[in-house]
Amino acid sequence: MRGKEAILPLRVYGSRVEDDQPRDPFLDDPVDPAALIDDDEVAVPLSPDEREEVLADLSDLEVYRALLEPHGVRGLVVDCDDCEEPHYFAWDLLHSNLRHLLDQGQTRVHEPAFSPDPAEYVSWEYARGYADGALEAAESSPDDGS
Repeated sequence: MRGKEAILPLRVYGSRVEDDQPRDPFLDDPVDPAALIDDDEVAVPLSPDEREEVLADLSDLEVYRALLEPHGVRGLVVDCDDCEEPHYFAWDLLHSNLRHLLDQGQTRVHEPAFSPDPAEYVSWEYARGYADGALEAAESSPDDGS
């Protein structure tokens, strides 16, 4: 028989999560190695134009996922200007990163995916072209009257 103590974590876990960042492993550590880093960079809120761009990217992302995921595409590949490496983002991770940018005004720290299969990812440009082609094909297909 389970006591109230065993049920409590389920209630806590089922509550709304405000921040989906991983827990800092050095939280409350008096010798936190990050204490040596000068963190003067303050997040600047996105401008109205930047917010609109991110919202448009989120909307586009939903369309790309709906069209491409059924064909085995796992997400998008983005060329990173900082590290000059391609980054492979699964649909959910990319959505989460864009939401974070929208909410916090900055992107998260990133690392390359572990052993992604490049054949399972497409670029934003490919996804945009695929969506445009699907829309054009839908608009030009004759109605069957059924």
